[in-house]
Amino acid sequence: MTEFRSHMGAALAEAAAAAARGEVPVGAAVADPSGRLVAAAGNRTRELADPTAHAEILALRSACAAAGSQRLPGHVIYVTLEPCPMCAAAIGFARIARLYYGADDPKSGGVAHGARVFDHPQCHHRPEVYPGIGGGPAAALLAAFFAARRED
Repeated sequence: MTEFRSHMGAALAEAAAAAARGEVPVGAAVADPSGRLVAAAGNRTRELADPTAHAEILALRSACAAAGSQRLPGHVIYVTLEPCPMCAAAIGFARIARLYYGADDPKSGGVAHGARVFDHPQCHHRPEVYPGIGGGPAAALLAAFFAARRED
């Protein structure tokens, strides 16, 4: 086992890049069981005209391609915002071992709020969940993004 190293910085960088593209600033990063960063992505729903192009989905797709498998046992995902129900379900389907997320999402979250996907009896896999990692910077990015939209 390797020493723990957070990749929330990579997720935050992807969120900032998403904001610069006019996307909601959410970023995700996936590390393999050795702790090596294998994928990172930011939201691209507008750019790709794809409602499923959330940061988590894009990062999971890339990590699965790198692993050559639809499952990522032992992998870890870092997300700047609490995953929505769609992304939480995908994280479960990918068999991610641990989920670290930054800001809570009381409106659209699917982990600690709303659907609480991992609490359902139909959930086949529940990762270990660690909220609040990098929450301050993630929340600040989101607040600045939406404040700028209200001023326009």
